[in-house]
Amino acid sequence: MFNDFRADGESPAYIQLKEYIETLITQGLMPLHHKLPSTRELAGLLGVSRSTVISAYEALERTGWIEAVKGRGNFVARAAAHLEDPPGTIDWGGRMGDRALLAEEMDLMKHGVRWEKGMIAFTSIAPDERLFDMNGVKRAFLDRMALEGDVLLNYGYAQGYRPLMRHLMKYMQSKGVDTTGKDILITNGFTEGFDLLLSGIRRGSGRILCENPTHQTAIKMMKLHGFEPAGVKMERDGMSMRELKTSLDGGSFDLAYLIPSYHNPTGIVTSPEKRMEMLRLLGEYEVPVVEDGFNEELRYSGAHAAPLIACAGAGNSVAYIGSFSKILFPGIRVGWVVADRELIGYLESLKRARSIHTSTLDQALLFQYLHNGNFERYLKRARTEYKRKYELAVQGCREHIPMKSMSGEGGLHVFVELQNGLSAREVLERCRELGVVFMPGDVFYTDGGGQSTLRIGFSRVSEEKIGEGLRIIGGVVKELGKQKKAAERDKRKVPEAGGDHIDGA
Repeated sequence: MFNDFRADGESPAYIQLKEYIETLITQGLMPLHHKLPSTRELAGLLGVSRSTVISAYEALERTGWIEAVKGRGNFVARAAAHLEDPPGTIDWGGRMGDRALLAEEMDLMKHGVRWEKGMIAFTSIAPDERLFDMNGVKRAFLDRMALEGDVLLNYGYAQGYRPLMRHLMKYMQSKGVDTTGKDILITNGFTEGFDLLLSGIRRGSGRILCENPTHQTAIKMMKLHGFEPAGVKMERDGMSMRELKTSLDGGSFDLAYLIPSYHNPTGIVTSPEKRMEMLRLLGEYEVPVVEDGFNEELRYSGAHAAPLIACAGAGNSVAYIGSFSKILFPGIRVGWVVADRELIGYLESLKRARSIHTSTLDQALLFQYLHNGNFERYLKRARTEYKRKYELAVQGCREHIPMKSMSGEGGLHVFVELQNGLSAREVLERCRELGVVFMPGDVFYTDGGGQSTLRIGFSRVSEEKIGEGLRIIGGVVKELGKQKKAAERDKRKVPEAGGDHIDGA
């Protein structure tokens, strides 16, 4: 019975033996009251130490699978119960509601760009884990656990961990935000913050105004909540004010969702003048604003424009969602919402009803890391590394890819529009065969546009591979461009049906 057991090095041998015996019991190979071999006998049979078998038996006893009878040995204490006539099979796909079906349909991890090991992947805009300050994280963890470890492992408060809340409010004040009448809610990253706001807002027109293109996850979340994103065209310095005015004149909106700094996917930073004009127009039409503080810290040159919530002064129309996920440890799922105090009160109650609270341990770890002064040092190093990659990406795109335009003033990606209306999806299929993938831009558009656009995320690609990958993309674009021109020439040469004639006939 035990002759097929093989211990490997992935986990302790006694754990593997425990799980092996559990499997034998659940498969019915060791029925109720079956006697197990003695520890000495089983150790000799398997070629493991006796202490390994003893530890496995003790673990099985703790979980109720076996019972030790003094002087007699170890016996199976419970057997897996199975119905002799199993019930019918459930069609779970047929039981799913519209939200689940839509979420599955829009899941880029399942239906997006297929990645395989060894490829040059420009698909991600997550931070490069090789830059993570592990020593600072370990120190912060030990510092905080030594101070209040027992508290951190218990339930926390829905609104958040107080020391982190105070620190982040000061951080927002340093960005120029007037926090009078405002409060903060700690969330599980950007996604929970936006989800709570979408859950809380009363649906009127069912439309949300946003930039076009915009963050794909935000599009997905809006649609899952039954809202229709209505995109406004982006220009070199931000959203088109003329088109914004036309959209506002054309109907009402429940919200506006905006990414004014290092916009995803275009990388555009909205000019200070347009920020003020956007706020003026949206205020005139009484449209509340959700501001996504995406990548604000990753500026590589020049002065950073103040966030919309700072431009709004003492006004309460802007709800700001912040996160360090794109620069600092996305595995610590901590984000925040700063908004009018009354709004935060409602969001806090929604959060308490859903997830109770964000991990207090994660919040405390982040607070201590920030409190220890590590963030500024880490950010300085990260900016240096990412700036070098950014410059390589910009240079590589210009040198190798025939394009109509390119945008991206910082952050972790650039956005390219190809020449001659080439299909980015077709380019992607060819590039994938050559071991390079990127994010096609059409997934970011609200109106089905963007077929000739692509986002190049460089944060997790080595400097050598950035140049190599962009050369491959450029080569494919050039080849497809030649093929398209040749096809167009051939089409012009073919006379129209019935067009030939002989004079005088």
